[in-house]
Amino acid sequence: MTKLRLACVVGARPNFMKMAPILKAFEAHQGVETVLVHTGQHYDKNLSDVFFEELDMRRPDITLEVGSGKHGQQTARVIERFEEVLENATDDGRPFDRVLVVGDVNSTMATTIAAVKLGIPVAHVEAGLRSFDRTMPEEINRILTDAIADLLLVSDPAGMDNLRNEGHSEDEMVLVGNVMIDTLKQLLPQAQSRDTLARYGLTPGSYGLVTLHRPANVDTAESLGPLLDVLIETSKSLPLVFPIHPRTKQRIERFGFAKKLESAKGLLQLGPAGYLDFLALSSQSKVTVTDSGGLQEESTVLGIPCLTARPNTERPITVTEGTSTLVGNDANLLRNGLQAVLEGIYKTGKCPELWDGHAAKRIAKEIVEKADAS
Repeated sequence: MTKLRLACVVGARPNFMKMAPILKAFEAHQGVETVLVHTGQHYDKNLSDVFFEELDMRRPDITLEVGSGKHGQQTARVIERFEEVLENATDDGRPFDRVLVVGDVNSTMATTIAAVKLGIPVAHVEAGLRSFDRTMPEEINRILTDAIADLLLVSDPAGMDNLRNEGHSEDEMVLVGNVMIDTLKQLLPQAQSRDTLARYGLTPGSYGLVTLHRPANVDTAESLGPLLDVLIETSKSLPLVFPIHPRTKQRIERFGFAKKLESAKGLLQLGPAGYLDFLALSSQSKVTVTDSGGLQEESTVLGIPCLTARPNTERPITVTEGTSTLVGNDANLLRNGLQAVLEGIYKTGKCPELWDGHAAKRIAKEIVEKADAS
């Protein structure tokens, strides 16, 4: 029997948490061969290698080593090198039957373009997410990927509506749920059994977690300064843990904010954390302040208040049904949200449909059935 050969693409930190359970789900299908391709968009050990280890994810079969760079440069390198993989990388000369991409990073869009131009169909996991803010590079990547992929695997009903509004037919899209939650549910017990909190002198439910890295929040002193002031103020009442992204750290130093952060005794600054340590911190916090899409989803499933430092979100279900509130980079809105959490009057949420830890099984089933029907 000829196996279905899939090129499964990862490129940046969020992709690993999504692809790990998908690869495991395909192991239940004997007629499927998965080839894991790592573009190398994120190549720092803290942002790449550690995730393969902690997620029990096999090493990549192919690495493109594109590295960082401007959007155009990075996209071009991915297209060029992935095109070569699709044409030449298999030892027996048998082509790939499908490419599987996840998320919305440059690698997602670039590998989709390379595949479709060679006549290879593409399945996109997390299709249909829209912030409706085209100043975000990720929004452009999402729109372009969905426009040319033939199988759109969607996280929530709003994504289905977005795709319908863009003219996609019902047979192109399937509601499969949120695969990021598969990884969370699988690794949560392991993460919470670690000594992470003890190492930092923290007690479950008695601290907040902060992550900030988006340009709108950190690239000017006028936006970053007031946000940091609110965090420092809050840390006097609630200890805050702040794993600082390299971009944010650079801006803090450039704008002269480092000293006042260091003087805030209740604000613990950390370097980038591995997935399990980070999940240990996020899952046992009292509140999350973030501009990360993934943390909006995780906090909703965990029932933890999430103040999202963005004016919009491609995951509106985390606001309408979940625990997230959009505060943009408005320091007053952030302050009010934190106060509501401290006073115990912050809203409660519920877990969205199909965010149940079984999305990867549904994804694998859809791809296999699509191949059998063709």
